[in-house]
Amino acid sequence: MSGAATAPAGERVRIIEERLLSDDWYVLKKTTFEYRCRDGRWQQQSRETYDRGNGAVLLLFNADRATVVLTRQFRFPAYVNGCPDGLLIEACAGLLDGEDPTTCICREAEEETGFVVRAPRKVFEAYMSPGSVTEKLHFFVAEYDMHDQVSAGGGEVTEGEDIEVIEILLADALQMIAIGAIQDGKTIMLLQHAAIVGLDRLRDKEPGKRLA
Repeated sequence: MSGAATAPAGERVRIIEERLLSDDWYVLKKTTFEYRCRDGRWQQQSRETYDRGNGAVLLLFNADRATVVLTRQFRFPAYVNGCPDGLLIEACAGLLDGEDPTTCICREAEEETGFVVRAPRKVFEAYMSPGSVTEKLHFFVAEYDMHDQVSAGGGEVTEGEDIEVIEILLADALQMIAIGAIQDGKTIMLLQHAAIVGLDRLRDKEPGKRLA
């Protein structure tokens, strides 16, 4: 076993060649590089990376009612990989596209759910599929009440979105994870975080401070 400290990446990685494979919807590249192993050996490797930008995701919750707001929408990759109808239950999310994470998730939440986000609080960041996808997600929570809903939501029709808004008890959402009814990774992470921390503590934390 070893400690967490490692050499800076610049001292362990030498880029040899980078080739663009696709630049249609997002960017797919193949990179050949040398990597210095822990024992000092340099090893040549090749990896493909899919760059779709970074994103943000938000769990809307109401502590008094013990509820959360989620969405249901069609995901074609899930459909072709065994999800019978392609419909996934998710927390609202979106790509940054040049915005800062807070601005992005407030806009996405209102577009998808119809709720105006009053006080989003960042709880953590995570690389979602670091073996091949460059994306890092910024995870947020925010409390809502029904007065915050200014529209029916549903997403941007011009972007092909057809989003159903779901309000559900947190306890029921956790049970849906257990039976496989919720299978989206980012959503499971936020729901489990809410269960561990507790909705009351999520609400009581001062806005602008990250939750431990």
